[in-house]
Amino acid sequence: MVVQDSVDAPGVPLEPFLHQVGGHLSVMKYDEHTVCKPLISQEQRFYESLPLAMKRFTPQYKGTITVHLRKDSRGRLSLVANPLTENRGPFTVSTESAAVAIWQTLQQTTGGGALPLAQWQHPQRAHSLKESPATALLRSELRLKAQVPSLVEDANGNPTEKGSFNPWGLHCHRAHLTRLCAEYPENKRHRFLLLENVVSQYKHPCILDLKMGTRQHGDDASEEKKARHMRKCAQSTSARLGMRLCGMQVYQTDKKHFLCKDKYYGRKLSVEGFRQALYQFLHDGTRFRMELLEPIQHQLQALLSVIRSQSSYRFYSSSLLIIYDGQEPPQTPHGTNVSKVDVRMIDFAHTTYKGSWNEHTTYDGPDPGYIFGLENLIQILQGYTNSC
Repeated sequence: MVVQDSVDAPGVPLEPFLHQVGGHLSVMKYDEHTVCKPLISQEQRFYESLPLAMKRFTPQYKGTITVHLRKDSRGRLSLVANPLTENRGPFTVSTESAAVAIWQTLQQTTGGGALPLAQWQHPQRAHSLKESPATALLRSELRLKAQVPSLVEDANGNPTEKGSFNPWGLHCHRAHLTRLCAEYPENKRHRFLLLENVVSQYKHPCILDLKMGTRQHGDDASEEKKARHMRKCAQSTSARLGMRLCGMQVYQTDKKHFLCKDKYYGRKLSVEGFRQALYQFLHDGTRFRMELLEPIQHQLQALLSVIRSQSSYRFYSSSLLIIYDGQEPPQTPHGTNVSKVDVRMIDFAHTTYKGSWNEHTTYDGPDPGYIFGLENLIQILQGYTNSC
C-alpha cells in the first residue's frame, strides 16, 4: 500500500536513528515505532509481494512517504517528512519527537558546505519541548553524555573514541544529506519507505548486523562493481562462512556503554576472529549471556526452514539482524530469565525472484549462499552451547 502525503500540512522533521549499526543508506526515525529510508523500487516491490512465511522475519512494511529539504526562517535546511493523511498500523507522531529537526541541518543555500556542529539549528518551537536523545545530540555538539554512551573500536579492535551514540548512523546521515543538497533542488520530493522500528521495545538494544551469503552484487551490477564485491567476499568471511560482520553494538553492563564495531572491522576478520566477535556480541562485559543461545538458535532454525522453502529467491547483499536487550530481564518465580531475542532480515534492494519486475536471471531452488551462511551461524552458536 502506498501512503499518500498532504503537501500543505506542516511537516514532520526527522530524527537520526541512533541504533543504525550497518548499511550505507541513511535510516531515520519517523516516530517511536517507525523508521524510514530512501525508497528503492526493487526493495519496495519485495515488501509488497513478501511471502507470508517470511513476514515474521522482516520489518513490518508500513507504506511510503515523501521527504524533502525545508528552509527555516534563518535560511537553514532540515529534512522533513510530509505527515500522513492515511494511517496503517500504530502510527502516532509524538509532538516531542516530531518537533525535533534531523541533526543534519545544513548551511544556508547561499553558503558552501555543511555547518560546523555548533551552528546546527532546530525549529524554534523545539526549545519549549522535552528533548529526545537525538535532540540532545544536536544541542551538545556530540559532547554531552546521553543516557548510554558508546565505545568505538577501530578495525584492529583498539578504542578510538567515546560518544553518546553509535557513530555509524551519523556517518550515513552526513553523506546522505550532503548528497541531497549537492544534487537536488530544495523543493525536490524524495520517496521513502516506512518500516517497523524493530528495536523500539528494547531499553538497551544489542544489535548484530550480518551481511549474508557468498555473493553480494546484484544481477544488474556493472562489471566494475561486480569485481569489487567479489573481491570483498573473497577476502573476508563471506566466502568461507557465507556471512560477514557488517556492524555491531553490544551493551556493556559493567561500564554502562555500548561497544560498537563497524563493517571495516568485520571485513578484516578471519574465521576465528568472526567466532570471537560473535562471542563478544553475546558478552555484556561481565558474563557471557548463555541464556540467549537457545532462543537465537531456535529462531535461526525457523528462518532456515523458511529460506529453504523460497524457490527462486536470491537475497544478494541483504543483512540479518540479531537483536536482544542489554538489560537483563527480571527472574521468573522459578528463578530463570526469559530473554527476548529477535532475528530479522533487512535490505532487499538487490533481492531477485521469479516474477520480480526487473529480474535479469531466473534462479531455481532456494538461495544456497544464504543457507550456507545460516548453517554456519547455527553451527558456531551450537559450539558455544557445547562448550559452556
